[in-house]
Amino acid sequence: MMNTDTFFGGAPEVNASAPGRVNLLGEHTDYNDGFMLPVATPQRTMVAMSRSGDEHFHFYSPTFDHTVTFAQDGSAPQGYGSYIEGCIRLVQLEGVQVPPLRIYVTTTLPVGSGLSSSAALEVATLRALRTLLGFELDDVKLARIAQRAEIEYAHVNCGIMDQMASSLADETNMLFIDARTLEHRLVPMPPDTELIVIDSGVARKLAASKYNERRAECEEASRKLGVPALRDVADPEAVESLPAPMRERARHVVRENLRVLEAAEGVSAERFGELMNASHVSLRDDYEVSIPELDALCEALRAQPGVFGARLTGAGFGGACVALCRAGQAEGAAAAALAAYNKHGRQGRILVPVPTEQKGQQ
Repeated sequence: MMNTDTFFGGAPEVNASAPGRVNLLGEHTDYNDGFMLPVATPQRTMVAMSRSGDEHFHFYSPTFDHTVTFAQDGSAPQGYGSYIEGCIRLVQLEGVQVPPLRIYVTTTLPVGSGLSSSAALEVATLRALRTLLGFELDDVKLARIAQRAEIEYAHVNCGIMDQMASSLADETNMLFIDARTLEHRLVPMPPDTELIVIDSGVARKLAASKYNERRAECEEASRKLGVPALRDVADPEAVESLPAPMRERARHVVRENLRVLEAAEGVSAERFGELMNASHVSLRDDYEVSIPELDALCEALRAQPGVFGARLTGAGFGGACVALCRAGQAEGAAAAALAAYNKHGRQGRILVPVPTEQKGQQ
């Protein structure tokens, strides 16, 4: 395993980082032109970058302990290198001359937990390129390039939420995002609250295939309803005429958008928790992307004093759950919920609040 001094032969020219994200409301709405409320995580991905000094790109990540090397006119193999290459190639298409580079990637984001480690990698890479090469790139366009890199080079047909959150969100405010217009604004968290995020310990094995399936179902529902996207349906009753399962998929999206719009206007912690609970039920029953472990983890979280509500976060089929908790009680509530969840032989772990032994790594 190489350190940066060995990889660069000294110090890198630039360093940049970007956070992951936890989505509090607005799941599976971004590719339906809808609304979302993510917040940045304390965990981040760090990218160190220098000109390579030869005719090749060299990427290294101790997470994978694997070096990716390819020529200026070559391409990276599929894997973490394809996300980085996508960012480089798309910047080149903007007219920026990008020399061969050495790039060293570290992260405190758990890969596969639904906190969007891929978007953090893309945004951190683009920030490093912007600093190293001195070109203009605003944070919204940066997010759009990051999304294109994931779609075109990593072949993940993602929405815009993850990249917008990584590029524009912070840890203390929610970021309201309109996926159609990319209008965005910071929205305060409900007063006197903090977040809990617990990884279920279940990798999101079905998320990619089911994501594409759900996306197709939503597109078909939109066609049948005669609207450009499900975002254009304001009345939840309008979807009830659809056949199953499009009816259930559309019901989730329409009601989820309404939950986000209500929360973004400012609600009490109690009401926000109710909206989170309703979101999870909708994801479980109508969108069918939950699994028993995520349901059990949410139940364990809701059972704790001070917890207002809990839901799965991310695409589903594994990953993490997020809860809204009364300020000052998150650490104890998270520990108790994790103990209840893990007593059945599961391997969950607390991500937020960051455990004491990990704080020195952030």
